[in-house]
Amino acid sequence: MKKSLALVVATTAALALSACSSSDSDPGGAATGTVAVVTSTNVYGDIAAQVGGDLVHVTAIIDDPSADPHSYEASAQTQLALSRAALVVENGGGYDDFVDTMLDAISTEPVVVNAVEVSGKDTGGDLNEHVWYDFPTVRALAGTIADELSSIDADNAATYAANATAFQAKVDDLIAETDAIKAEHAGAGVAITEPVPLYLLENAGLVNKTPEAFSEAIEEETDVPPAALKDTIALFSSHAVDALVYNSQTTGTETERVLSAAKDAGVPVVPVTETMPEGRDYVSWMTANIDAVRSALAS
Repeated sequence: MKKSLALVVATTAALALSACSSSDSDPGGAATGTVAVVTSTNVYGDIAAQVGGDLVHVTAIIDDPSADPHSYEASAQTQLALSRAALVVENGGGYDDFVDTMLDAISTEPVVVNAVEVSGKDTGGDLNEHVWYDFPTVRALAGTIADELSSIDADNAATYAANATAFQAKVDDLIAETDAIKAEHAGAGVAITEPVPLYLLENAGLVNKTPEAFSEAIEEETDVPPAALKDTIALFSSHAVDALVYNSQTTGTETERVLSAAKDAGVPVVPVTETMPEGRDYVSWMTANIDAVRSALAS
């Protein structure tokens, strides 16, 4: 069972909500005449904003690029934003269950788009829920968001469709970039600390060599079995992998040991994040990730 974002409804705590359009004083967006959209993270917030443009008011619940999403604490202000939303975009797959929990407390639920459901990926126990690193899923998600916004705001359906098409063209470029890596480096071994970037790496034709017991323990925040840690470190000393791609938002003793082992062996290290860094949009963020992987493999 993958870990999910923690839910702690703290009615006395204030949460800074990020609006991609309109003002923070209007978390629902109703006063502006725009469609109120709430997303679980700034990743989905940017995708929704790309599709909706000036016609939507987007609130991303988790928008701090330095925050660990797995220790997120929700607030009464989050509940308020969700209660005013016409559309909610969540990841699903157990990643952001707090959204569903809070929606259950709302008398009239908004339309909900679930990225894992859009992906069509198996929701069994082995699901890698980080589907925003899977570009075909993101492409389909943009189309689904456009369809739902068109149902909510039919007068602007053509604009939503055009915006989605423009965004999808940019995602197609990302797919082409991973295809180019695959053409040159298919079968190359890589190591990870968590499955966060795994879809990107797999779509680029790279092979994850990390013992599952290691990455699963890191993701679940449990102790790494000594044998798994030893085998992971051995990947670098034996040069069985060409790069280490790690989640820089979740670190600990075991990940630090793995990072040190990679650096000591001269294996390139590529940091990635679960949430979108400040100053980036989805496409520029993923372009930077692809470029970093390509550079590591060429080292």
